[in-house]
Amino acid sequence: MRHFGHIAPTVRDGLFFQQPCTFDADAPARVLSAALGATLYSPATRPRLADDVIKQAGRGVVSMVLCLEDSIDDSEVAGAEENLVGQFAELDARGGELPLLFIRVREPHQITDLVRRLGDSARLLSGFVLPKFTQERGVPFMEALTKAESTGGRRLFAMPVLESPELLHLESRQEALRKIATTVDSHRDRILALRLGVTDFCSAYGLRRAPDMTAYDVRIVGDVIADVVNVLGRADGTGFTITGPVWEYFRLQERMFKPQLRRSPFLEGRAEELRTALIEHDLDGLLREIELDRANGLLGKTCIHPSHVAPVHALSVVSHEEFSDAQDILRPELVGGGVLRSAYTNKMNEVKPHRAWAERTLQRAEVFGVAREDVGFVELLAASVAE
Repeated sequence: MRHFGHIAPTVRDGLFFQQPCTFDADAPARVLSAALGATLYSPATRPRLADDVIKQAGRGVVSMVLCLEDSIDDSEVAGAEENLVGQFAELDARGGELPLLFIRVREPHQITDLVRRLGDSARLLSGFVLPKFTQERGVPFMEALTKAESTGGRRLFAMPVLESPELLHLESRQEALRKIATTVDSHRDRILALRLGVTDFCSAYGLRRAPDMTAYDVRIVGDVIADVVNVLGRADGTGFTITGPVWEYFRLQERMFKPQLRRSPFLEGRAEELRTALIEHDLDGLLREIELDRANGLLGKTCIHPSHVAPVHALSVVSHEEFSDAQDILRPELVGGGVLRSAYTNKMNEVKPHRAWAERTLQRAEVFGVAREDVGFVELLAASVAE
């Protein structure tokens, strides 16, 4: 699979200075963690789940979570597990290219039980999403994952979700983060990414952000994100990939604030129509939140609607200017440091302070590609939604 692989090669050639790489479920964790992109969640109760997975793969989705937790009623769990087993068997029989598939469980015992019940079709599974992850809950989850790996005979990743009240509450946050850091560090080879459960954070205070606002506008949530990145997202080799929070909106709501999308990037061709559609579906707020995710050290995003996938991926592509700066900063002859003017002559590139940024940028460029000099996110988004 590859990002933007659903776009015709001739169109893709016109968009990319450097094409996104191809990868599969057996790729190194370094590649997969950066390549998750818009991870689309789907309730495990859906009767045509196999069809949904194949359909979304054809539309550019490269990672999906099939959910047995909050997206379904407590009374539906047993039926949803049975449905998953049947849908995986169907996917296995039909073959073809699939996204990276993860199952979001409720309790540790489900991990070993599901791998056993999936049988041969467990080879389609890339891992499990572990909800409300703390040290106390995390250790049994990771032990179950280790056992399931042995049973299934293939690598399985964990994606813990950080969403517990202990992490939110100020008086317990520091200790909770310390314990989580210890737990995930001891299982580093199996942790693909850490996910943020912002809906649960808001729930603890009876809050819900409007479509005009991002997670970062809710100060109590923004503070938690900052602390999580501070402890668990460091660029010194101890950090993990941390993915952006879910965007909840996908239908028209009454607006309180004016649209956030400037007109100027959308003035050519069908772009103005695209801008109107984005505003009507409240996705201008999503675009702003994606930009803030990246500015705050997050990569990828939890998505609950297919319409969110293309914007996440379009804004994940490395611009030609970013790529040029990153390559300059990482030139071998500058390993000792120094300052240089950017090739675009609009900024200072300071080699030592900007090195970690440059390395992360080239990692993102590997999986999402580099846009041509005259191509921006509008063109990438328009090409993605046109397919």
